[in-house]
Amino acid sequence: MSLKYSSTTADYMQWDEMTNLVRRLSKDGDYKMSLLIAVGCFWGLRISDILSLHWETILYMDEFTVLEKKTGKTRTIRINPQLKRHIAECYEQIKPVSIKSPILVSQKGTIFSIQRINVLLKEIKARYKLKVQNFSCHSLRKTFGRQVYNQNSENAELALVKLMELFNHSSVAITKRYLGLRQEEILQAYDSLSF
Repeated sequence: MSLKYSSTTADYMQWDEMTNLVRRLSKDGDYKMSLLIAVGCFWGLRISDILSLHWETILYMDEFTVLEKKTGKTRTIRINPQLKRHIAECYEQIKPVSIKSPILVSQKGTIFSIQRINVLLKEIKARYKLKVQNFSCHSLRKTFGRQVYNQNSENAELALVKLMELFNHSSVAITKRYLGLRQEEILQAYDSLSF
């Protein structure tokens, strides 16, 4: 958890590092965190929206609609077939009380807090020696954005427009800054100089 009034920025993970982490967590029996990281990176939802999901909404579904808490807007999410299998595997291993249960419930039977999830993510970063600098709940959403951008690099501007809409940003410039692209462009100005 960051100190009040401090400015920490979440960083994104490389996609292959994220998929390897999801597999390793699953293999090690940490199905809840494996599920959280997978859905966070595949759907790009804010953590508050992930925590409000219930098994019946996502289990065996091809897509679902979520009402975003922050914006009040609805968003339809399509579930990748591989992720769909992972969700089913996590459901079988987690064995929730009911299909109507929230997907992320602590051992005490309560929904995880955002602060607790951030603590768990920092522990995971240390345990699995992740390369990501500032790892938090928001890293999952940024990982999604960077992967969508990277996968569509031949048409980067269209990818940024799509992400702008998905993230509900008011401009492409905000989306570029959010993904760290603007900072990379600025730093490249230094690299272009020679001695």
